[in-house]
Amino acid sequence: MAGIFNRFEWQIAGRYIRSRRREGVISLIAWASFLGIMIGVATLIIVMAVMNGFRADLLERILGVGGHAVVRPYGGAFQSQKEVVDRLVQLDGVQRVTPVLEAQVMVSVGTTARGAILRGVDKALIPQLPVLTDNKVLGDLSRVGEIENTTPGIAIGQRMAEIYGLEIGMPLSLIAPKGAKTPFGTAPRVRQYSVESIFEVGLSDYDATFIYTDMDTVSALTGTSTDMAALEIVVAQPDKIQDLRPAIDRAVGEAGWVRDWQQTNAALSGALKVERNVMFLILTMILLVASLNIVSGLVMLVKDKSRDIAILRTMGMKRGAILRIFFITGASIGVIGTLVGVIVGVVFCQNIEAIRQLITTLIGTELFPSEIYFLNELPAKIIVEDVVMVAGLSLALSFLSTLYPSWRAASLAPVEVLRND
Repeated sequence: MAGIFNRFEWQIAGRYIRSRRREGVISLIAWASFLGIMIGVATLIIVMAVMNGFRADLLERILGVGGHAVVRPYGGAFQSQKEVVDRLVQLDGVQRVTPVLEAQVMVSVGTTARGAILRGVDKALIPQLPVLTDNKVLGDLSRVGEIENTTPGIAIGQRMAEIYGLEIGMPLSLIAPKGAKTPFGTAPRVRQYSVESIFEVGLSDYDATFIYTDMDTVSALTGTSTDMAALEIVVAQPDKIQDLRPAIDRAVGEAGWVRDWQQTNAALSGALKVERNVMFLILTMILLVASLNIVSGLVMLVKDKSRDIAILRTMGMKRGAILRIFFITGASIGVIGTLVGVIVGVVFCQNIEAIRQLITTLIGTELFPSEIYFLNELPAKIIVEDVVMVAGLSLALSFLSTLYPSWRAASLAPVEVLRND
């Protein structure tokens, strides 16, 4: 920068920025430009961080239930499930592979009956399953899958417990559509189970639909073999699942087909991305308006300082130097506004929950109530690339906004200005 802009140019530009006593309107526009850029940058960073937090939190809840990739067997059952599991767990980046036997059932309590999804895992893994251990509300997970008085224990979602009025130790009946064949057709299987644990994932559909127990219990109710269980894969970096897909596909081979979370939740992930991009474009308008303020402020400054420009030109200053002086004047507003905006945005994101609680206290109204948004606190995830992109966009708009006024100042004819003065 020192080679492009010399010290004398910086001194004059600094004088134009600081001396605003006589130019009240110009000073007001300069302050409006600074505040507009600062608020625009801070708002963009905050909104993008909150949307990143929402996305990460939502996907974490969804993926916590179904894993990051699922392997389903060809032909309905694995020929050698253990061999496939062993090959998968040896892959770099794969943290856990869990066989899950899943079936659609009907829940019946009293006169109320609704559909549900029954998921069975190995009995020894139930107390270690993150979807249950991280979200447990009531009960004892060690009793899930245990058979007491011929009644197996199950874990249900908080929403399902509310719908049926269930508590720990209360019974419910599960009905599987495929049962014993009789002369009158297929009779559904009906078994009674005991609620031993209640969990809350935080997504209404999941908490109202999913039931967990051990794999043998699901097999006994549905009449399906445990070899028909799907394999749920959990990886260390879910966002980079596509990098692992070739290795996973090779490990599975012809035993089954793989579907990762990006394919399963393509519509949701796409909707979140579109919403994020649209919000970015809308909020960019704040920066655009602030940049236009820089244009108007510099144009007025050029008109006010036209006599000074003419004198400098007659003293031998070149057009390039005049252009650089006004470029520095306008760009300084953008640079300072951008830096302050970045600081304000990052600090706000780091303390967003405390700020939310303060606003809630002041206005007496709950912001983002948990019963609607299923969030205990407002998430904000700052991504460095987003901050750099916002800052770069702000600086680019600020620099572009100074070009026309600076060119206009450099194009003034000294003779004409002094003659008309």
